[in-house]
Amino acid sequence: MVNFSTASSRGPSKAAALPSDDAALICFSHLRWNFVFQRPQHLMSRFAEDRRVIYWEEPENALPDCEPALGVRVCAETGVTVVTPSLPETMGEDERETVLSGLLDSFLSAEKGPFIRWYYTPMMLPFSRHIEAVSTVYDCMDELSAFKFAPTQLLELERELLATADVVFTGGYSLYEAKKSRHPNIHPFPSSVDRAHFGRARAMDAAPDDQCMLPRPRFGFYGVVDERMDLDLLAQVADAHPEWSLVIVGPVVKIDPADLPHRANIHYLGGKQYEELPVYLGGWDVALMPFAINESTRFISPTKTPEYLAGGRPVVSTPIADVIRHYGDMDSVFIADGAEAFIKGCEQALQLAQSGDEWLDEVDEKLANLSWDTTYARMAGLVRETLAAPAAGPNIVKAHTRKKYDYLVVGAGFAGSVLAERLASQHDAHVLVIDKRPHVAGNAYDHLDEAGVLIHQYGPHIFHTNSDEIVDYLSQFTSWRPYEHKVLADVRGQLVPIPINRTTLNKLFDLNLKTDEEAAEYLASRAEPVDRIRTSEDVVVSAVGRELYELFFQGYTRKQWGLDPSELDKSVTSRVPTRTNTDDRYFSDKHNIMPADGYTAMFNNILDHPNIDVLLGTDFRDVMDDIDAGHVIYTGPIDEYFDWKYGKLPYRSLRFEHKVVDQEWVQPVAVVNYPHPDVPYTRITEYKHLTGQQHPKSSLTYEYPSAEGDPYYPIPRPENQELFKKYEALADSTPNVTFVGRLATYRYYNMDQVVGQALSAFRRIDEQRKKTGKPALRQTVWTQAAE
Repeated sequence: MVNFSTASSRGPSKAAALPSDDAALICFSHLRWNFVFQRPQHLMSRFAEDRRVIYWEEPENALPDCEPALGVRVCAETGVTVVTPSLPETMGEDERETVLSGLLDSFLSAEKGPFIRWYYTPMMLPFSRHIEAVSTVYDCMDELSAFKFAPTQLLELERELLATADVVFTGGYSLYEAKKSRHPNIHPFPSSVDRAHFGRARAMDAAPDDQCMLPRPRFGFYGVVDERMDLDLLAQVADAHPEWSLVIVGPVVKIDPADLPHRANIHYLGGKQYEELPVYLGGWDVALMPFAINESTRFISPTKTPEYLAGGRPVVSTPIADVIRHYGDMDSVFIADGAEAFIKGCEQALQLAQSGDEWLDEVDEKLANLSWDTTYARMAGLVRETLAAPAAGPNIVKAHTRKKYDYLVVGAGFAGSVLAERLASQHDAHVLVIDKRPHVAGNAYDHLDEAGVLIHQYGPHIFHTNSDEIVDYLSQFTSWRPYEHKVLADVRGQLVPIPINRTTLNKLFDLNLKTDEEAAEYLASRAEPVDRIRTSEDVVVSAVGRELYELFFQGYTRKQWGLDPSELDKSVTSRVPTRTNTDDRYFSDKHNIMPADGYTAMFNNILDHPNIDVLLGTDFRDVMDDIDAGHVIYTGPIDEYFDWKYGKLPYRSLRFEHKVVDQEWVQPVAVVNYPHPDVPYTRITEYKHLTGQQHPKSSLTYEYPSAEGDPYYPIPRPENQELFKKYEALADSTPNVTFVGRLATYRYYNMDQVVGQALSAFRRIDEQRKKTGKPALRQTVWTQAAE
């Protein structure tokens, strides 16, 4: 539940901070505190501002004839207590775990528990699993099993840690994609950056003693030099341009220094302190990331990418997935596969570095909302949720506790959740609901962002309906706040109402239309007759003429669908009315309302029934053979259910860019549309208009239509409907499965229509049950929901 009365006092980092008198945090890490200042150091330093933090390091070898012991010191800069066990080198593995467990118990006997356990490696679980914890966190910053000399038992211990952890973080999106099905409360946190620290490099042409004599141009790398670096590539770059100086700053580990490429223009300067890195970076022309493409780099999200950019240096990288994902669209990041392309990228980056500073504007915009403070705040908030949540964790109504069910519901959105609730409450059925996402509510999922503002993760969801039945049903699970949605369009430098109304016409064309009749006559004078209305273009041109069509519809539709309106079914634009009055509401339904505490809270109430189990982060394919259910209710993509037998059904997707801004209000209304084709996004949403929340900051979402990504909108073209008909025939002949919802019926429905469809599906199941005493063996719901 969102408490709007207190949200306004929250700042970006303290918003999620845990109270200072709560449990101490003990962090188990394979990385030395003083080795390289990176993710663990950034996060634990910030946690130490609010609580006691103990950083338990990897054991070191004890001096000969010395007994096991602990070295304890306090980091003067951060207040973190660093604990380093020392063990005899000859000690066996089992004995090591027993001794470490004893040392840990002895140390913690003087501490007040229980604790927050935070793991960077599963290898420390055996000697610490018994420690009483209020929350267990697994911050999986790397795929350690892919690293050189990885212990054989690591994967088994990771399985145990994933089963134990209350929340899991990953070091990037690639790693999140690989592990998201393995935990119900997992969140990606790519590498962040201390912009102020590395930004110092822009103002200096530094000259450390070991770098000042090296000739320009200088191409630099800092970081650990290990099996993740492509040493052959480094040598080829040096050989191609002997006039360049290649500067390598960082310790060499897990590889023999003799195996490093040695050239007159490659300079290995060794490890440096975190404070020194901007000084070296400031003396480079271009920053390098010559990573090998292998299993050890498959999931990495290099911290140095934003650090290099913050320091004002172009970056040349090999094709690391998360670098491409986050920075591949930038002019200052050159991603190159192979030595020839990498060398060319270096040449282009050098030209950019020597061309002036205009390219830094794009860099600053990209990094504007990226900081370790923000990452810390979001992580702290998620940990706080685990402390307040029931044992099953946030958003999980109840854990998966049984194997036999009356119904398996695939999808925890509107269709699946409503049917699960009806079946459990009205038929006393036992229902398992699964969803591949780590949360309930489907695309309607909302949550507090790092600033404490309630946002809709997948773009704005505005509830409107003419159905009293649907409102009455949902009112069992939420209270409401009235909200009338208004949208403005940015056209010719003005913000004008959309749908087009009399105000739009008067503002845009400097008119003085005073009545509905005058507006109707004006639109009729602009309309162009169309013999037969077949396409979306026909709908608009026949109603308002070509100029308004081009201003409001053509560019927006091209961006949204990737197709010209002349190529789309008439249903696309016929959804948006044209008015002759001054009504500026986007929807004119009887009920225009929003869940008072948000959609996620409403969904948790819908699914909070003793007969319903919810299993999140779970793909249907992974559990279909393990769950004994009499009937399946499937709300996912119908073509996926049938293994894409006839090919994939085309969908249009969306990419969302969420931003927090340091001002109370940005837009006059919740949504502003941008129809012009030169603007890459289609609309910007400001959520506080929707929620009624009071907060000194605001959160915006920019929507970018995409051909790739999660399926959002079925593309309405005749050939797509023909393909769907083939899947519909398969569904009709599939027993014990009910197909319901947007994706399963390849139709675009509003939220109320999906609820209506689910209630209709339940009525059919209920009727069948009354006739036969059992649910229908086959239920396929294709009809439009009744209003």
